[in-house]
Amino acid sequence: MAAILLAGITALAWRHTMGDPVVRRTVIATADLPAGSPPVRIALISDIHVAGPDMPPERLERIVTQINALRPDVVMIAGDFVSHKRTATHIYRPDEIIAPLAGLEARLGVVAAPGNHDHWYNLPGLAAELRKAGITLLSNEAKQVGPLAVGGLDDAYTGRDDVPATLSAMRGLSGPRIILSHSPDPFPALPPDFGLMLAGHTHCGQIAYPWGGAPAHMSDYGDRYGCGMVDERGNTVVTGAGLGTSLIWIRLFARPEIWILELRAKGA
Repeated sequence: MAAILLAGITALAWRHTMGDPVVRRTVIATADLPAGSPPVRIALISDIHVAGPDMPPERLERIVTQINALRPDVVMIAGDFVSHKRTATHIYRPDEIIAPLAGLEARLGVVAAPGNHDHWYNLPGLAAELRKAGITLLSNEAKQVGPLAVGGLDDAYTGRDDVPATLSAMRGLSGPRIILSHSPDPFPALPPDFGLMLAGHTHCGQIAYPWGGAPAHMSDYGDRYGCGMVDERGNTVVTGAGLGTSLIWIRLFARPEIWILELRAKGA
């Protein structure tokens, strides 16, 4: 009986690890879009963690096709393009890691922020490939992305984030304000009624309980911002489960996710 149970859990974990990402959807009304403006559809992904055996570039290509079918206006990537785990069966070159992302289709482009694994691996090499792919990498910087004011934090887990500098860079930009951050931990540092933060890093626990929650979220705040959507002080943070794996190449009850956020003008 124990062997049968173990075999069943192993099969389930492999399905949760290798299955197509679940698509989570939400609608956010904002007064920063003028009345009558068309909605803006954002696809959020994070923690791609390209490495063998679970996230070879060929699998990422299939996920890119899935994202394109959702017809996002902009794609935002919340860091960790690569996995630096010791259990990896293959470590890919920067060009191999980023190449599938060049196939992303979004009329307002693709914006990214760096994660801890990116720094540990080779951020300059990844950044060079992102530029070739036409993807904007923001490290404590900001950019006008169509009707959106987007700031990208450098990685908080390794202490490289600078919230004041990023907010300063966003001054003069117009539209709904969005902070893209690998970790959700800088969320409490945002001013009240600032806007939206999009994050990853936690993997929603990666190995979670079947009834919800997880033993750990790799956050200084425990499960407070560990997974999903949280509203505080007039701000919203969305923390996605990511796509790949870290430490070990198994997911269980924390399936890969693509978030689709539709920003609409209030009253629309």
